[in-house]
Amino acid sequence: MQADIQADIDSINSAITLLKQHVEFDSAYQRLSDFESQITSDGFWDNQAHAQKVMQDKTHLENQLAIIKALEEGVRDQADMIALAEEEQDSELAEDAKSALSELRKLAEKKQLESLLSGEADGNNCFIEIHPGAGGTEAQDWAAMLLRMYSRWAEARGFKLETIEESDGDEAGIKSATLRVSGVNAYGWLKTESGVHRLVRISPYDSSARRHTSFASIWIYPEVDDNINIELEEKDLRIDTYRASGAGGQHVNTTDSAIRITHIPTNIVVQCQSDRSQHRNRATAMNMLKARLYEMELQRREQNAMADNATKSEIGWGSQIRSYVLHPYQMVKDLRTNVETGNTGAVLDGALDEFIEASLAARVGSTR
Repeated sequence: MQADIQADIDSINSAITLLKQHVEFDSAYQRLSDFESQITSDGFWDNQAHAQKVMQDKTHLENQLAIIKALEEGVRDQADMIALAEEEQDSELAEDAKSALSELRKLAEKKQLESLLSGEADGNNCFIEIHPGAGGTEAQDWAAMLLRMYSRWAEARGFKLETIEESDGDEAGIKSATLRVSGVNAYGWLKTESGVHRLVRISPYDSSARRHTSFASIWIYPEVDDNINIELEEKDLRIDTYRASGAGGQHVNTTDSAIRITHIPTNIVVQCQSDRSQHRNRATAMNMLKARLYEMELQRREQNAMADNATKSEIGWGSQIRSYVLHPYQMVKDLRTNVETGNTGAVLDGALDEFIEASLAARVGSTR
């Protein structure tokens, strides 16, 4: 069998394995039976909200199982067809089967990605916070490089970007930045990017041309929509106003329009200087704070789900997730999935899909 045909078959089978893992295939049909028992039980429709949820869950599970079955049957049928075509030396039949297999692979890849973006807040917009580590100008320049990298990635996907806050570095780079990323599944795509990113390079700021290691932290959290209720008490908040820095026009730079809110129980700090209006900046900052608190709850749930998995990898704030080496060799490597590439220029220009998809797949596996 030709190598490209075998590659298609292997890719489809890999997607099927992931889809089965995501749906907890071993217990899926038992869960369907349980749904049926609930639906036919007396008084099921007395609680309309619960009944509708059960029906939705049942339909979703049925659809997932139907997709898995279709992919399994499809790859088996086309593999048999190709084998028959080779035996009969029928080139036209072989091309038809090969084309059908290629289309099946595209479907499998689409369903695989959809399965990775089915979390509670995956469909939401999100915020990206970037903070340099210790190291002054070196780290601040690295933070600015990451800001550009994520901006280019988001723009390539057609996401809308809005700068909520950006503070320039003393000599170069940035001291901090917060972006809002708006688009379908924005949080779902970016949620595994939270963590510490490490850069090794010859410093452009060192006259002796020595190699430097810099760190910067990325924090991704979902924007809270109207369906999510986060209660905040005034006594738990400290609200400060300050004069905005950086770009924004004369008015922004000469009035105390920027807002910083500290949530005292958790010590979470958010800030916004994107608007000339202090009131609008305050509303945006409150939205960001609710989003941060919601993201903490999502992580707590995920960590609980992972607690029984001895092979789970550490995730979240403070964990180093990726290394970018520009000297003495060229390499970007994800430390969670071991995905790596020597094309550092493309990655720093926003080519992150390979890393994101691998880390999403690993996260699905660690919570099942």
